[in-house]
Amino acid sequence: MSTAYDPGNIFAKILRGEIPAEKVYEDDDTLAFMDVMPQAEGHTLVIPKSPSRGFLDADPEVLARLIKVAQRVGRAVKTAFEADGLSVFQYNEPAGGQTVFHLHVHLVPRREGVPLKRHEGGMADKDVLARHAERIRAALRQE
Repeated sequence: MSTAYDPGNIFAKILRGEIPAEKVYEDDDTLAFMDVMPQAEGHTLVIPKSPSRGFLDADPEVLARLIKVAQRVGRAVKTAFEADGLSVFQYNEPAGGQTVFHLHVHLVPRREGVPLKRHEGGMADKDVLARHAERIRAALRQE
């Protein structure tokens, strides 16, 4: 199995504009967008724009910028969905649960007593994702 970065992965295609994504936040180094197979309403992904397969091979400066944006977007996600908490997930390699081999952080708003949906539970409606993204963008504007 190769552990080299594959520029054909779906997140690289999103970064190149080859596949659409419902964007929440973007700067020179990072992109945040709605997960199309959300485990809860508001499930957002944050990725670096630089090619990094995962946490273990990423440049520490890339990680520093990524985590700063993940924290900011995470606060907005929690606010936008009036969540009781926020789960932050980051997986590495197949044995660690990684399925897309571009470094990414999952931000999942949580409510007490509500279990997560399966991540492979189907694609979300595009209009719903657009509305959820707007709620997060509005929360980011309120900062």
